[in-house]
Amino acid sequence: MGEKITTNQLKSNNGFTIFGMPVYLFVIFAVIMVASIFTETLGTGMASSFALLYFLGIIFNEVGERVPLWNTYIGGGPILAFIGTAYLVYAGILPAKYVESATVFMDDVDFLTLFVVVLITGSVLSVDRKLLVRSFLGYIPAILGGVLFAMIFGIVAGLFMGIAPVEVAIKYVLPIMGGGNGAGAVPLSEIWEATTGQPKGEYYSFAISILTIGNIFAIIAAALLNKLGKAKPALTGDKTNLMRKSAELDAEDKVDYKPNLREIANGLVLAGMFYALGSLFSGYILPSIGGVVIHKFAYMIIFVVLANAFNLIPENLKVGAKKLQTFFTKQFLLVMMAGVGIAFTDLGEIIAAITLQNVVVAVFIIIGAVVGSGLVGHLVGFFFVDSSVTAGLCMANRGGSGDIQVLGAADRMELMPYAQISSRLGGGLVLVIGSVLFGLFM
Repeated sequence: MGEKITTNQLKSNNGFTIFGMPVYLFVIFAVIMVASIFTETLGTGMASSFALLYFLGIIFNEVGERVPLWNTYIGGGPILAFIGTAYLVYAGILPAKYVESATVFMDDVDFLTLFVVVLITGSVLSVDRKLLVRSFLGYIPAILGGVLFAMIFGIVAGLFMGIAPVEVAIKYVLPIMGGGNGAGAVPLSEIWEATTGQPKGEYYSFAISILTIGNIFAIIAAALLNKLGKAKPALTGDKTNLMRKSAELDAEDKVDYKPNLREIANGLVLAGMFYALGSLFSGYILPSIGGVVIHKFAYMIIFVVLANAFNLIPENLKVGAKKLQTFFTKQFLLVMMAGVGIAFTDLGEIIAAITLQNVVVAVFIIIGAVVGSGLVGHLVGFFFVDSSVTAGLCMANRGGSGDIQVLGAADRMELMPYAQISSRLGGGLVLVIGSVLFGLFM
């Protein structure tokens, strides 16, 4: 029999690697990809899109992880992956056919949704049941704390910049804290038109601009909060839940179990089942409550939480779902960030919206969201950093793609369920607030 090769020997033989590959092998891959892109012989299907997004994501990640300051304060490689790919589109470097194919892959084929539902299912099912119930009960107050402080900080900044408090609240705070574009800026503009009689395009054009600026600063703030958590460990947990553990919330014994491949595959089955159930309620059984539309992700989270709380899923399948979620988080993140940069980021729109007035007010709104959600979160038993990232910054970004950008910068992808509550249920709360403010002041 041949000599067995240990894991340590494999690692030592590999030497320096790029995304786990020997450098020579990645160079061969890169040469093939560059030649395929610029001769436009690369296909436009799912396999080609995976290859393209992995190639671009890995390249920008390697650079971003090595640039001083950027790798510490801006979010490192994953953030450069989305900004760098957005620049390739903006500058016309990436051929249009591949911009379109990547957009189809992320939006029409909807790999973004697959990524999110796997993260939601694995994250929620892996959290201790007692901690899970307590954390979700305190989450809405943390969101409202973030919105309130964002309003206060934004109004103070507006006064310094010569902007009336009502205008700051309606045109700056609501779009930034509204849960994104499709769930925030778009319905806000429709409510604006219905309430005021003024064209919705008038409101939307400014709202999307200020939201875009807010999203950029939310990403930067997330990276800074991650650094704060490393410097002050007492302010953050293990990046998988929000609750500060105490004697009355002792976690249940962790299961030391290695799932087999079928159990990991069942994680995907469970994710699909819960997503279908959320879609059924959102699209047919109970689309709205009190006039507020409930997103399918919001319903999905509720049902996964209930399944975990009532222990309806066998432990081995929970572990399988967690393993699948970890694989997606660690191995597909660069695909997601590159895809978000190409499909969902308009660099020209960001540049056009950057004025001193917009930047100052947006920055103060982001600071307010961090402070408010962090402080209220602390009062209800959350870690300051994790509450600020999810209940604050995931309210102040561009929805689903913004959640991925913020959590990627904060290195807290496993908090995706909370991020989706912010974007979906939290965004719904902002729509209600917007309806009231439009009616009172416009």
